[in-house]
Amino acid sequence: MNAKKILKTLKQQCFIKIPNHGELFNEGASIYAKEIDRNIFLVFVIEEDADLENVQALIAQFDSLGNIGKKEPIKTMFYMSFKDNEDMHYFEKFIHISENR
Repeated sequence: MNAKKILKTLKQQCFIKIPNHGELFNEGASIYAKEIDRNIFLVFVIEEDADLENVQALIAQFDSLGNIGKKEPIKTMFYMSFKDNEDMHYFEKFIHISENR
């Protein structure tokens, strides 16, 4: 799975593309988020060059959807940065498990 496949999957799973103002994440990065509980969001950050080491995932609490990318999260409950193909392999398994629910 590569970053283009991740983007396609996120769009299919109703993630919202968040405008990136370059304040919290690098300028040019694509940010996608989905609220999974009240003010708790699953967020994916994909750098423009789409290398594996430039994909991050986090579950974090923000004041609102509009604060993602602008302010630090109130609380980060999960963070993962994809550093190699093994990380992507585990993520791909997770995506398939989630799709089968």
